[in-house]
Amino acid sequence: MRPGHERDTGGGAVHGGDGGGDDGTGRLLAVSDLHSAIGDNRQHVDAVRPRSDADWLLVAGDVAETSTDIEATLRTLAGRFAKVVWAPGNHELWTVPSDPLQLRGEKRYRHLVEMCRELGVVTPEDPYPVWQGPGGPLTVAPLFVLYDYTFRTPTASSKEESLAQAEKAGIVCTDEYLLDPAPYAGRDAWCRARVMETEERLAAVDPSAPLVLVNHFPLVREPTRVLRYPEFAQWCGTELTADWHVRFRTAAVVYGHLHIPRTTWHDGVRFEEVSLGYPREWRARGLPLGTNPCRQIFPELEKP
Repeated sequence: MRPGHERDTGGGAVHGGDGGGDDGTGRLLAVSDLHSAIGDNRQHVDAVRPRSDADWLLVAGDVAETSTDIEATLRTLAGRFAKVVWAPGNHELWTVPSDPLQLRGEKRYRHLVEMCRELGVVTPEDPYPVWQGPGGPLTVAPLFVLYDYTFRTPTASSKEESLAQAEKAGIVCTDEYLLDPAPYAGRDAWCRARVMETEERLAAVDPSAPLVLVNHFPLVREPTRVLRYPEFAQWCGTELTADWHVRFRTAAVVYGHLHIPRTTWHDGVRFEEVSLGYPREWRARGLPLGTNPCRQIFPELEKP
């Protein structure tokens, strides 16, 4: 990331289904952090609907916490949209006591991949689909790269020191208790393995169809600088992906996790944070109950 190339516009929302693409050619929409087991959030999930039979939906993780809720939500969305593309969030990888699926780590992820395939949902393990609608052709690449604690606090010289500072501040991500990295030694080791594998796939993509990168975590650190608790940034990504949007020909980056929906620009590339988040958060943003929380990625809305 080169300094001085970030611009926050706050745009991109298409609540209620407005925003072009009504000629039957479809829209590329995105949402994340639905947390669909929460009662009021389910009304927003019900509002996630296409306006055209050609609409695609990108789901950038944190659909729910249990396998049953994840499957039910993705099944519903897959039945509505021409194509659904899913990138896992940290919550899907939790192993909670109430989940009938008690698989952990890599085995849990692979199980979710197979579940998605049975539903017709595209995963990071599948061939990247090409969007031929407005703004296309675009190669849509769902990613799974986790985090490695390199977004650590400015005064910490190591992962261990940064984690200790976070614990002292009372800011510890639930992943530390529920996201098992097995068989890897840690979530950072799992992240590094995923980064290497994903880089190889992205390098092999035909550059004639620019990428839409879909990842739960931001690929650059800059979006985390607005977090209320900066200690939480270490659970939000990896410096290893900081140049992907310029190294690989990229039209847009879609992510979630931060629960701060907005549009920013980095090195001339549009980044869309597409979270719904928790009720206290979307209420504070003034989002009416039962409103479509999706953001339109293509056709691109007019820049403010």
